[in-house]
Amino acid sequence: MPKPEPRPDPRPEPRCPVCRKPANPKHAPFCSEGCRNRDLIAWLDEHYVVPGRPIGEDDEPG
Repeated sequence: MPKPEPRPDPRPEPRCPVCRKPANPKHAPFCSEGCRNRDLIAWLDEHYVVPGRPIGEDDEPG
């Protein structure tokens, strides 16, 4: 009886969230160190935000 052919992986190839090139496992989920750094800079420059209530004066430590 012949062996059945392996099924192709139904999951799409992972893509870099910055440039959409194929992701590199070394830099996952990004394709390169450059895209990883661009994403970090975007977070540090507050281009991305996590939704939540605004911090008021009463919430500040100190």
